[in-house]
Amino acid sequence: MNLLGIDFEDWFHPELIQKVLTNEEKQPKVIQGLDKIIDWLNHHDTYATFFVVGELLEYQPELFDKIIENGHEIGFHTMHHTRLDTIGFKEKFQEEIKIFDKMTSGKSIGFRAPTFSLNDSSRWLIDVLENSKYQYDSSVVPVKTSMYGLPNAEKYPYKISSKSLEHEDPESNITEFPILVTNFLGKRIPAGGGFYVRTLPQKIITNAIKNYEKNNNPAVFYIHSWELTPEYMPRIKLSLKDNFITYHNIEKTLSKMDKILNDFSFTSFKRFLKSA
Repeated sequence: MNLLGIDFEDWFHPELIQKVLTNEEKQPKVIQGLDKIIDWLNHHDTYATFFVVGELLEYQPELFDKIIENGHEIGFHTMHHTRLDTIGFKEKFQEEIKIFDKMTSGKSIGFRAPTFSLNDSSRWLIDVLENSKYQYDSSVVPVKTSMYGLPNAEKYPYKISSKSLEHEDPESNITEFPILVTNFLGKRIPAGGGFYVRTLPQKIITNAIKNYEKNNNPAVFYIHSWELTPEYMPRIKLSLKDNFITYHNIEKTLSKMDKILNDFSFTSFKRFLKSA
């Protein structure tokens, strides 16, 4: 069984868009696509974990009920989609996780860092999660990219601690679920969703999942809400590179994900932990 996490964000949350916004009114639009996403998951008889940006629950509290009542899990994705390694964010995050806990009646046991920003300067995160009774994290991409990555990290689930981000710490209570990776042209690359599922040939993604299953390990997949509902995602003027990363093949995301969910079984992180 593999793991599906939906990073539930709105149009103004992605890092490459945030950096060009000035005084635009940040009116949520992508949240209108939640029913579509839930219907899509129901069609595939699949449960997922929704890593939700907390301010969207403040704006529309009923999102929480829709996610939970349909059998899915809710996880934390910070209150405003702030990178963990932002200067001074540690203290703010400690308050944010308490706010999110109240909004979700303590149902969140998992976290994913915006832009996978868990690194040496944000290793404090794991201690905060443990102190907050969280059970798992899914912020590690075991590949170095221009925006994130811990290239020496384990490929498969392991116990993570602030003292040991990349390797098993048997004394830790937090399970890390690294994002799916694969080898391509002799180089390790991410393959677990987002830009990569939109850009890589489908066969590469398929083979990557099969290789994990052969080793009896879950392939950890992520996809953004705005990739599944591009009709609610406005086109913001970006640099050529950032435009490509953000919007390339976005209209094909759903059909590509359809094939993946048809070919493989996925579930939420919480259900996976309960069955382990």
